[in-house]
Amino acid sequence: MKQRAPLTLAAVTAALAAVTGIASLTAPAAPAADGKKTAAARMPVERSTLVCPAPSSSDIADTAYTSYTPGAAPGAKAEAKGTGKGAARLTGATKEAKAVLEPKEPGKPVGATSSGSEAPALTGTAEGALAPGWTVQQTTKVAVGRARGVLGTACGVPGTDFWFPAVGTSKGREDYVHLTNPDDTAAEVDVKLFGPEGPVKAEPGRDRITIAPKSSQRLLLSTLAPDTQLADVTAHVTTRSGRIGASVQVAEDGVGTDWLVPSTDPAGSLVLPGIPSDATSVRLVAFAPGEEDADLSIRLAGPGGSLSPAGSEALHLKAGMTASVDLKDVTRGEAGSLLLAPTDAKKAVPVVAALRVVRGSGAKQELGFIPASGPVGARATVADNRTGENATVLYVTAPGKADAKVRVTASPGTEGGEPESKEIQVKAGTTLAVSPPPAPSGGKGSYALTLETLSGGPVHASRTLTLPHDGVPMFTVQPFTDDRSTVLVPKAVQDLSVPTE
Repeated sequence: MKQRAPLTLAAVTAALAAVTGIASLTAPAAPAADGKKTAAARMPVERSTLVCPAPSSSDIADTAYTSYTPGAAPGAKAEAKGTGKGAARLTGATKEAKAVLEPKEPGKPVGATSSGSEAPALTGTAEGALAPGWTVQQTTKVAVGRARGVLGTACGVPGTDFWFPAVGTSKGREDYVHLTNPDDTAAEVDVKLFGPEGPVKAEPGRDRITIAPKSSQRLLLSTLAPDTQLADVTAHVTTRSGRIGASVQVAEDGVGTDWLVPSTDPAGSLVLPGIPSDATSVRLVAFAPGEEDADLSIRLAGPGGSLSPAGSEALHLKAGMTASVDLKDVTRGEAGSLLLAPTDAKKAVPVVAALRVVRGSGAKQELGFIPASGPVGARATVADNRTGENATVLYVTAPGKADAKVRVTASPGTEGGEPESKEIQVKAGTTLAVSPPPAPSGGKGSYALTLETLSGGPVHASRTLTLPHDGVPMFTVQPFTDDRSTVLVPKAVQDLSVPTE
């Protein structure tokens, strides 16, 4: 049976704030005098909040932060797109912390670095012209040791409900869920695990945590049930009060480490975009959180179309139980995206999913994750892309029946340069690997890539950042998801007429 967190007023308010990106809720507009509904205008968000986890416990970790706001939001009213410089500030997750990044204006990325294990979790807000589409990328490289690898994550929007398929509690795994509270009141958090046999019984008191205001904690998932070792688990993180940022740092003996960000909300069909062409091992982990079993078809959308992997054409998910499928080297030299859909369109059951991806072999393996993610929508951005042979590869897929056109724009670099744009066509049911993607002209430093859906779709996308070290293909994958830079605001109607007798 599904375990549900109580729905509190604080949780509802926090969820609404996260969706709208503004600090106030607007009541519906009154009907016009003629009885017709008042039109709503799409306006840029006025305030965005992001949370970044503490990057690493390694003393030799090197972390780069990149902040970027793409500028005027697509679809916003021309007179309200946001002019001026706005304000943004990213600081350590404590009341006394100093600023790490303070971007000054849209369209120009800024970067910062830190070293060692003392780098804290970060929280920050952007207001005015810097709020719509604000993104911050955190990239950490650890050259040697058990936790060696490249760990990348886009700093997340705080919320109240997170699903993490593909975590583990088995020997050789150290999976820490990082919980950061950006607000001035405490957050009460529940962490539940679901294995192949259903809910994993936690030791009393260990699965409920209080996160103090402006602070961060991490929890080793295996300590919730020390006597249970499971390779594939789904973690469900919810709040009883308040809101948090949540992400999981996975370290696995022999294959490195990376961040696992939440799967998109449970849905009947899912897209997991951007499996590298040279993936040597791919494992799908999925979970049906409701009370009904799910039957899913599995297809790989490659450059030439979609097909079912031989021997792994379907997956049966029992309600409340985590299931996995070993897809091995499913891409076979051609990049692709995994598409999950109900085998019977009339019986769509919401599910969550993620891929565990390994590149390399033997002692030169490296681990990464691809969660199910939402579409690009009007616009989406991933920061900290780098030039160089195959350093950044962009993957774009159109999983439906319609071809799509997408505009890809490279920002200036953190050390200058001019933006560059390119329009690309993606055929329905295929994945296009763009290598190299557009890069700024005449610039140096890292840069942001912004995708805009121009026609067709929906479109899903991700990018792989590869920073090889000593023969290990260290990499990380980040999905592009709609930046929610605009919000529908009803037009106000003022009736100045004087009633007559």
